[in-house]
Amino acid sequence: MENENKLKIILGIIYLSIVTGFLLLFFSHFSFDDFSSFELIKNNRDKLNEIKNSNLLIASILFFIGVIIWVLLLGFGSPVFLIGGFLFGKWIGTILIVFGLSIGATILYICANYFFKDLIKKKFSSKFSNLTEKFKKNEFIYFLIYRFVGGIPFFISNILPTLFNIKIRTFFLGSVIGMTPQLFVGASLGAGLNKVIENNQQLPSIIDIILTPDIYVPIIGMIILVLIGFIIKKKFFK
Repeated sequence: MENENKLKIILGIIYLSIVTGFLLLFFSHFSFDDFSSFELIKNNRDKLNEIKNSNLLIASILFFIGVIIWVLLLGFGSPVFLIGGFLFGKWIGTILIVFGLSIGATILYICANYFFKDLIKKKFSSKFSNLTEKFKKNEFIYFLIYRFVGGIPFFISNILPTLFNIKIRTFFLGSVIGMTPQLFVGASLGAGLNKVIENNQQLPSIIDIILTPDIYVPIIGMIILVLIGFIIKKKFFK
C-alpha cells in the first residue's frame, strides 16, 4: 500500500510538471496580439483553411487528438468548441469536439479516480454529499442532467464524479449526450465568427457582429440552454 501511494504521488507530480511545462511553452510562443489583431487572425485563418482543405481527414484527426490532449493538460473546454466550429464548421466541428472532449474528460476522470480520489473526497465530499444518494438512484439519468446543466468549471466537473463512483461507460455516454447541445451552439458561434471574418476586410463594429444571424442565433440558443439548465438545476440539484 505504501509503495502504491508513493507511485501515485510520483505520477501525480509528473502530470503536474507536464501541465506546467505546457503552459509555459504555450504562453512563451503566443502573445495577446496574436488573438486581438483582426488582420493577423484573418491571415492565419486563410492559412489554416488551406491546410484543412488540402487534407480534411488528417486535419480532423490532428484536431481531434489535440482536443484530447488539451483537456488532459488544461482541463477546460471553452476555447475548443469555438476553434472547432471556426475551423470545421458547426456539423463536423461539433462531432470532433463532442467526442474529443468526452474522451479527454473520461481519461481525466479515470486518472483522478486512481490518483486523486482521496484528495477529492477530502475537498468536496461534504459540499456534495447530498448528491450521492441521487446518483445511486439512477446514475445515468442524473449524470446526464449533470453534464447538460453544467455551471461548474470543466476540470472540476470531470473529477467530481469520483465522489459518486460513476461507471466509466456512464461517464463517457453521459458526456457525449449531455454536452452535445451546448457544444453544438458553441461550434455554431465559432462557425459564425469564421463567416464574419471571411466577409469583412476590416474588423466590423460589435453591433454589426452581434446583429449577424450567424452570431445572434447561437447566442440566443446559448441563453435558452442556460435558462433550461437553471430550471433543471433547481429541480434536480437543489
